[in-house]
Amino acid sequence: MTIEKAHLRMAEALLFAAVEPLDEGSIAGQLPDDVDVAAIMAALTEAYADRGVNVVFIGGKWSLRTASDLKHLLERHVTLPRRLSRAAVETLAIISYHQPVTRAEIEDIRGVGMSRGTLDILMETGWVRPKGRRRVPGQPITYGTSGDFLEHFGLEDVGDLPGLDELKATGLLRPEPPASLFAEARAEAAATAGEGGVDDGDDFEDESSVAPMRTPDEG
Repeated sequence: MTIEKAHLRMAEALLFAAVEPLDEGSIAGQLPDDVDVAAIMAALTEAYADRGVNVVFIGGKWSLRTASDLKHLLERHVTLPRRLSRAAVETLAIISYHQPVTRAEIEDIRGVGMSRGTLDILMETGWVRPKGRRRVPGQPITYGTSGDFLEHFGLEDVGDLPGLDELKATGLLRPEPPASLFAEARAEAAATAGEGGVDDGDDFEDESSVAPMRTPDEG
């Protein structure tokens, strides 16, 4: 039996436009009455055998599917955005401007204790990494920014970070820390105390106990 090219094209269009696989009856209902649907679908299957998309018959229905050997080309790699807490952002800023810097020095600059997970989060992002140990008693680990940090923020070198005047011009520096900082500092200190960290004592009784972060030009 001769298969007309027009009928092949019609069946092909039906499969392409279908939102779900089509059974033989659904295809036959859209084609002329004298068309041999089984022969049409067999011809389409053969025609698509070596293409990137194949005609497949699964569960009694026909559909177009990506060739099995090319599925790896369609794998999705999804990056989920992760919002950094204010504490993590401040810690990253301190490390950026004061590196290499120890955990104790970060806490001294921020004026509050730091929860154990803050540095872990920054290292998970790949923006911060250990830089060695300070040659002082206890040999504490120092931290600095990585190449990924420079790439993410479009910097050639840490020397390209904005200075004091630039930060003031953008309004990022204020005379007093925002009120939300004090609330977060208290919450973070309480969480750290629960982990066996800093003592949840009188350090957070009033706003005067939280020291403002030093700016780059202040050292």
